[in-house]
Amino acid sequence: MQVRTFFDNLPGLKNIEDSQPIPGIEWELSVDRAQAARFGANVAVTGSFIKLITKGLKISAFRPDDADEEIDIIARFPFDSRTINTLDQINISTQQGLIPIGNYVTRTAKPKTGLLRRIDAKRIGFILADVEDGVLPDNKVQEIKTWLEAANLNPAIEITFKGEDEEQKAAQIFLSKAFAIALFIMALILVTQFNSFYNAFVILSAVIMSTVGVMLGLLVIQQPFGIVMSGVGVIALAGIVVNNNIVLIDTYDRIRKSVSDPSTAILLTGAQRLRPILLTSVTTIFGLMPMVLGVNIDFVTRKISVGGPSTQWWTQLSTAIAFGLAFATILTLIVTPSALMLKANGAKWYTHRRKLRGH
Repeated sequence: MQVRTFFDNLPGLKNIEDSQPIPGIEWELSVDRAQAARFGANVAVTGSFIKLITKGLKISAFRPDDADEEIDIIARFPFDSRTINTLDQINISTQQGLIPIGNYVTRTAKPKTGLLRRIDAKRIGFILADVEDGVLPDNKVQEIKTWLEAANLNPAIEITFKGEDEEQKAAQIFLSKAFAIALFIMALILVTQFNSFYNAFVILSAVIMSTVGVMLGLLVIQQPFGIVMSGVGVIALAGIVVNNNIVLIDTYDRIRKSVSDPSTAILLTGAQRLRPILLTSVTTIFGLMPMVLGVNIDFVTRKISVGGPSTQWWTQLSTAIAFGLAFATILTLIVTPSALMLKANGAKWYTHRRKLRGH
């Protein structure tokens, strides 16, 4: 009751239900078989008539061509006739004529009993609720968890969040593993091709830092981070970021073979690869802008709509890629050359120290 009361007073929730038994009565029908035999009434026929008033009498089954399971055909009295008073008006046909069902059936009102639910021998109960339009479920879950920590409930009570929160956690675990595996595979390929752990580290660090751009972009347009679509966008973004950094570092390695000064090699690399990297990023970002802005273009009817139902699924994914790529492009053109210069300065310092030790 304490948790249900909190749900009722928590703004943003609707359609609140719980598993607590609802107070009420149940009608128990008792058949006097001896009396029924005296009148010649059939008990089975009596039960069928009672079903017509209550849950319905199954008379047949039908399986449509496009279904795998059969559909029960149920016969019931009209809705207005499904009442307790209708039981007193039923007459059963016997050899002695029509006999009222009340001659051998008695009706007794008893308190309605609740249903005990158990999982793994533990009694359970549940509270269900939907969120209102425009309300994030995760925000409400966090509010409920904060209240539960300070509610001083019985320590023996175990509380588990199901539904959308459970699905979100499962998706988060899956995408986290997928992102880690993707980084590991990319690291193996980069180390194999560049024969350098440092170059692989610089490229993968740009992938990690590009997620900052994703978060900043979502903050700017005030969108939540969707675990599924935004997570897939981050994974897709990694491929583009890796490609730009590979192009830059590979060009630097080739120029470095003919230019002894590392700073000059870095400047030449930037001059040669600035336009390809910017073109790749700009064309990708502008290509994603219709999905970011929710613009739907119908070439058949020549209509342009904004915020259509078909665009809502792709807005988070495209936003993550567009803003993350814009931020990652800055990292590629500034941080990556700085990291290469840091490597060259470090190698120069190490060589100088070895010469001093040799003397």
